[in-house]
Amino acid sequence: MIIYGCLVFLGAFLLFLVQPMIAKQILPWFGGSAAVWATCLVFFQTTLLAGYAYADWTTRFLARRRQAVLHIALLAGSLFLLPIIPNARWKPSGGENPSLLILGMLAATIGLPYLLLATTSPLAQAWFARRFQRAIPYRLFALSNLASLLALLSYPFVIERWVPNTAQLKIWSGLFALFVLLCAGTAYIGMRNNPGGESADTQESTPSAAEPRPTAARQLLWLALAAMGSFLLLAVTNHICQNVAAIPFLWIAPLSLYLLTFILSFDHPRWYVRPVFLVLAAAALPAMAWFSDSLNLTRLVSIFGLGLFITCMFCHGELSRLRPDPRHLTTYYLMIAMGGAVGGLLVAFGAPYLLPGYFEIQIGLTACGLLLFWRTRALGWWATVVSIAVIGATGYLSRNAITYQLEGTRVMMRNFYCAIRTWQGESPTPFRSLVHGGIMHGGQLLDPEMHLTPTGYFGPTSGVGRMFSALPPAPRRVGVIGLGPGAIAAYARAGDVFRFYEINPQVVELAYKEFTFLTESPATIEVELGDGRLLLEHEPSQHFDVILMDAFSGESIPVHLLTREAMGTYLRHLNPDGVIAFQATNRYVNIEPVVERLAEAYGLAAVLISDTVSDGSGADYWLCSTDQILVTKNKALLNNVRIRSAATSIVPKPGFPLWTDDFNNLLQVMKLSHFRP
Repeated sequence: MIIYGCLVFLGAFLLFLVQPMIAKQILPWFGGSAAVWATCLVFFQTTLLAGYAYADWTTRFLARRRQAVLHIALLAGSLFLLPIIPNARWKPSGGENPSLLILGMLAATIGLPYLLLATTSPLAQAWFARRFQRAIPYRLFALSNLASLLALLSYPFVIERWVPNTAQLKIWSGLFALFVLLCAGTAYIGMRNNPGGESADTQESTPSAAEPRPTAARQLLWLALAAMGSFLLLAVTNHICQNVAAIPFLWIAPLSLYLLTFILSFDHPRWYVRPVFLVLAAAALPAMAWFSDSLNLTRLVSIFGLGLFITCMFCHGELSRLRPDPRHLTTYYLMIAMGGAVGGLLVAFGAPYLLPGYFEIQIGLTACGLLLFWRTRALGWWATVVSIAVIGATGYLSRNAITYQLEGTRVMMRNFYCAIRTWQGESPTPFRSLVHGGIMHGGQLLDPEMHLTPTGYFGPTSGVGRMFSALPPAPRRVGVIGLGPGAIAAYARAGDVFRFYEINPQVVELAYKEFTFLTESPATIEVELGDGRLLLEHEPSQHFDVILMDAFSGESIPVHLLTREAMGTYLRHLNPDGVIAFQATNRYVNIEPVVERLAEAYGLAAVLISDTVSDGSGADYWLCSTDQILVTKNKALLNNVRIRSAATSIVPKPGFPLWTDDFNNLLQVMKLSHFRP
């Protein structure tokens, strides 16, 4: 019996450990977008579905010997795909659909190994049930989820912190080879112990085998409950990442809670106390809807983390109550996997192309209320009344949250990279801004005489504003990674060249249609579509006098723009006395030690300029308080009174590592105790 437990544990551990590993490896290729994780999850869930379908089909229709031979052959074939390191040819060049490119890369890199890992839990349980017909195999499902949880928790706190990215994938590949041997051995033992070769459906009839096959209605309910849990998992993860950052820790925390509910629900009935969790779910749904427009980090993590746990306990607890006789377990797991894939597809592929904004969290909460009503309708009239009240309250609060986002909105657009909108206020002076989620990324005063007034994060007393005032009067070449509304072009003069790099085509569209910084600028304006770093890697030297790092994923600069290799690329394009400016304004992430180490590695000086403006009620309401870092070896520039009077040196953080493409960890610089409501 021990061999089955070891097989399930190792298979599930590898199944979930590879998810953050491979996602982090390719995250830089797609601009650090939070949608990378959602797309990867769709692949994982869809492949899990294929694995469960394979397990169901081979268990029901293949004789045991043929099933074992087929599985051993596939296991042997998967070894030829090791190590699972993505090929650089999958990097986007600018015109591809990023979702399809990610799916293709994952299929080519880890498709077969992941498929075989996905089959492990249902196959091992089926083999176990055949060999020990009086034993209950469902606790192996709980064991698999425990292994998955341990894999996820070990990644941000141990593996990511100490092991380089490439080494992670090589170690995983070695453990997978060990899994292949263990799985092939288990299949062979099962085949030897059943020499008759009969299939599962032809085994000797027992009282439990007399249970009829689950009805279509019962299977549809399995699918709906599984889909709801998966939908809420991705919706909550997107909701948090869009306002913070796309990092493994913020991917793993919700997924760990999701898996924990599977563990508790399938380990023993005592964990799912149905009356308690029905009441908690009824309270959690409207509470999550109420706070769905909050930008407070504590509320985002605590309320949505607790709410996700409660709602998934409801979904998975009800799933556990509806589980069939072990004879039908592969069909049961197949429907669970199908539901997980459906929920993931709706969030990762349906929402970005069907919804103009991040509205899936509100839709999911209301739909969960409907499912709660369906499962409690038979408990009595009082349960029906409460369920209807929960649906009404959740729907009403969700509608208010969506309405709040739409107030003052002129245009709202969404694609793979993010959801963006332009917002316009009329008092005291008309002002139009570009908003991503709940974060303002710059704007423009609409008074014709003030169109080219520096606004947002680039006011005259900001680090960037002081830098431009201290530069020599000669024509300047400026490279900007991240376009926004194009507000930095307010500093452009005749004879200057401002070259923007923007990964999101919708940002470019809005910058030209909703703002006039680019069209009214006296300078030459160039806009290149694609990831700034990838484009710079392939361009000849641009001889920039200034490079401004203003790209954001959530509220932080994508990690791949803050590594030693990235810095080397910037310096290849920078004139000897040029300056690199990093936008460090952030509620949740402190990149000062990262930039300080990069500057030290290349023999450059780095200074921080903090600019505090009013709370928005004064005459400078169109400006934002900022933290910006200037990196250069130009001592004359740093000694200019405009910069010297406001700059402070960045104190080195002892032991802080130099970030590289192969070793970085945004969790190291998270400011979890510093947030702004």
